[in-house]
Amino acid sequence: MPRKIRQLINDLKGAGFINRGGKGNHRNFEHPAGLRVTISGRLGDDAKPYQEKEVKRRIEESKR
Repeated sequence: MPRKIRQLINDLKGAGFINRGGKGNHRNFEHPAGLRVTISGRLGDDAKPYQEKEVKRRIEESKR
């Protein structure tokens, strides 16, 4: 079962990413280390596989 956009956003916030806003359904998150990731979709939408992979990859990069 795919995760929800809301869960991806919570994971990013937990890893220290800050929401910098965006247009429409897009949210731009930035980490103090300079990493960026954009999440699109409404909070209750199912996350696409590429979104889950991107969030996981960016969180791993932020731990280095």
